[in-house]
Amino acid sequence: MATLWRDNWLYVSRTEAFQKPGAFRVLSIGNQNYLVVRSRQGNLRGFHNTCRHRGSLLCDKKEGQLGQTGRIVCPYHQWTYDSEDGTLLRTSSFAEPEDFRRSSYRLFRVAVAEWQGCVFLHPDPNATWNVDTLFQRPTDNFGNFPLQSMRIGHRWRTEMACNWKTFWENFNECLHCPAVHPELTHLVPLYSRRIVDPTDVPDWADHTERKDPRYRGGLRDGAETWSIDGSAQGHVIPSLTAEDLARGQTYASTWPSLFVAGYADHVRLCSVRPLAPERTELVAEWLFSPETLEDPGYDRTNVVDFAVRVMEQDARVCELNQRGLHAVPLESGVLMPEEYLVKRFQDWVRTGVQG
Repeated sequence: MATLWRDNWLYVSRTEAFQKPGAFRVLSIGNQNYLVVRSRQGNLRGFHNTCRHRGSLLCDKKEGQLGQTGRIVCPYHQWTYDSEDGTLLRTSSFAEPEDFRRSSYRLFRVAVAEWQGCVFLHPDPNATWNVDTLFQRPTDNFGNFPLQSMRIGHRWRTEMACNWKTFWENFNECLHCPAVHPELTHLVPLYSRRIVDPTDVPDWADHTERKDPRYRGGLRDGAETWSIDGSAQGHVIPSLTAEDLARGQTYASTWPSLFVAGYADHVRLCSVRPLAPERTELVAEWLFSPETLEDPGYDRTNVVDFAVRVMEQDARVCELNQRGLHAVPLESGVLMPEEYLVKRFQDWVRTGVQG
């Protein structure tokens, strides 16, 4: 909590959550509580969700709308702050100490930035935003996705009885896929070989001419997207190229809080938040083009239900993994060659914790 979750950019929500001045979102990470608000001037601003009087929370709801004034008012003693820069505008006392200066009691600021319709915050108010270093698993394959204009069509939340790092380790390997995800390995035949990339096996060069998706990657023949029946229902994103579609799925990750998954007709954002040492929140948001959402014939449950099934299967094995870690003799495990992404994540954790 003191290093990785305070030294990195954290996903908050989509920009559409802040449509009007006064719209706010609260992000709780461990015992830290952050507030992001659309100011009266129309800017996104971030603060510690803490009153400078005696430390009360300013907003106790996860999201909402400030009062008609658009100012931040503490519910405890009604100290009032400007939503643009956190300036203390007034206290509720009949008098103030002689040496009291309101300018010394601004809200504690945090940095806020936007990327492709996604809002991030950094606990360090002076943090530098650099999208080139934000993603450990880069966004190179998302150039043709209209992320900025896509809208949330469904949101799903669950809690897992595991540490957040256990979740990320599971996400970064496919050794578990055949045993845990029968539906997924049927849709993505490469995953049935327990690998995430065709080059993950020593003899990969011997199979470069094979058209079987077990060897070239992509979806099974006839499938278009991650859905129950594999169909995109006539809503393939027009800006995607043949190369984009051939991948079947593509990912980007920014640790510790978010991965982005792109498919032919939608994008899925999955955000991770630690609730306790062995309790993790997972929130998925499905993004669609406005045209897709406006089509009454498009059945969102076709893609939502498939992904929920996969995520519930992942949650179960993450919980099994977490429970097994308590064995007294167990000091460490071992990584197999296919788990190079797990190694990359573990190295990132070590570096971040050690400074």
